[in-house]
Amino acid sequence: MERGFDLFGDQATLTYNNYTAGLPVTLWGTSGVPALSAARGYLAATSVGNYALFGGGTTGSYSSVVDAYDTSLVRSTPTALSAARGYLAATSVGNYALFGGGATGSYSSVVDAYDTSLVRSTPTALSQARYYLAATSVGNYALFGGGATGSYSSVVDAYDTSLVRYTPTALSAERYYLAATSVGNYALFGGGNASSYSSAVDAYDTSLVRSTPTALSAARYYLAATSVGNYALFGGGNAGSYSSVVDAYDTSLVRSTPTALSQARGYLAATSVGNYALFGGGTTGSYSSVVDAYDTSLVRSTPTALSAARYYLAATSVGNYALFGGGNAGSNSSSAVDAYKPTTIGFTLAAGSSYSINGKEGTISTAGYYEFTIPFTGWIKIKSGTFN
Repeated sequence: MERGFDLFGDQATLTYNNYTAGLPVTLWGTSGVPALSAARGYLAATSVGNYALFGGGTTGSYSSVVDAYDTSLVRSTPTALSAARGYLAATSVGNYALFGGGATGSYSSVVDAYDTSLVRSTPTALSQARYYLAATSVGNYALFGGGATGSYSSVVDAYDTSLVRYTPTALSAERYYLAATSVGNYALFGGGNASSYSSAVDAYDTSLVRSTPTALSAARYYLAATSVGNYALFGGGNAGSYSSVVDAYDTSLVRSTPTALSQARGYLAATSVGNYALFGGGTTGSYSSVVDAYDTSLVRSTPTALSAARYYLAATSVGNYALFGGGNAGSNSSSAVDAYKPTTIGFTLAAGSSYSINGKEGTISTAGYYEFTIPFTGWIKIKSGTFN
């Protein structure tokens, strides 16, 4: 007895003796997630311990609100930021989530730290007040790079796991509206804008030594970045027109260009969960609810859209969930939070069953229960098995 099982998009099909029947499969998206306690855009997000944090932002007035979501998506509101501000950046290192920089009418150098119990402290400020900066982490360091403060900045501030601040070598080019993420032993800052759109990429290793890998394939700003498996991804952006380009850097900083986003857009957000990197929201001139997902082989799929189209949103992950929160749609700010959880489908498989999942093929040598994360493309041939 041999069955073929194919999954693509949000529909599964089971083929048996040349008969095909549709099987409903819940792929992505979670309803009923509590909204942010205050609607706002231009906020920042990161995670620490068992919490995802959304902090700051603006709704016309600047916000100091911090919303925390635990691994069950229960929301709490820890102590607010020490200074209300928007256009800030966030990342995490060791046992701390850090929110740095931003603007409140004047540029800010404030850094707020939250530990795994959500207790707030205020470490040494950034060496330069600035907004529209980017942040990521590598090894024992959280890095805040670039931004603007009347003029464009190339400054990089690094915080170690004890929240001691360092100032490593500056970026190779001043710029703001850039994006940052990490892969392997490198923190990457890519794209941005100064007097012209930038394709520059700066890499910092775990000793904070800077190198300059191959530039992005297209100069752009207002892009988003995240990582999955062995790849750092920079997606979307704007360079006079909206971009769908995705650039991928592996752990050796070799660049490739996977399938483009399904919709060109800028001002989007990105995060990762499980074996997927997700790019959500943004604008194409009109506001977008599109979500694009890339797996560890850089195969693209398009999960369920956001519940509300918006841009200037923020994204992070906690437990099994990727969260997209807040944002703007014109003059209206959003409090919506969308949660995405890759689901699995399980099979009790006999030895000799075989599969081809996203280009990876194999044969089951030991009978047992096996789970596969969806969405995936490919097939599973089941010999004397059942699926659950």
